[in-house]
Amino acid sequence: MSDYKHGEMDITAQEKTFNGFLKAATYVAGASVVVLLFLAIFNS
Repeated sequence: MSDYKHGEMDITAQEKTFNGFLKAATYVAGASVVVLLFLAIFNS
């Protein structure tokens, strides 16, 4: 544990994964809103 230096780890892969997750979550939330609006408008 003495070799660990705070802030020196390369986290580019984690950042790309997290940004992709946020983008996917945004698309899923938007699609859910569209589906709910469609159901609210066209459901009799």
